[in-house]
Amino acid sequence: MRIEVRRTGGFAGIERRAEVDTADLTDPADAEEWRALALRALEPAPPGPAGEAVRDGFSYRITVDGRTVRCADPHLTEAQRRLISRVLKEGA
Repeated sequence: MRIEVRRTGGFAGIERRAEVDTADLTDPADAEEWRALALRALEPAPPGPAGEAVRDGFSYRITVDGRTVRCADPHLTEAQRRLISRVLKEGA
């Protein structure tokens, strides 16, 4: 499973992108954990209150094996938040 995260926005407007391919992982349990988290992260976050935007906030595009969801702070699900953090930290 290929998991890609693209982050844009923020104060400086710098784009950051990283990906993880679970086929490269040696531990099957670790690969399954990534897979489960990625599938939960594809579920869209519930809409927030109208007009509640974060100035200079981040926007994200999460793509898992060709399926994409777009989301933005502060309207992330817990799964999206965890996956984004993990991929941007561990992805190459």
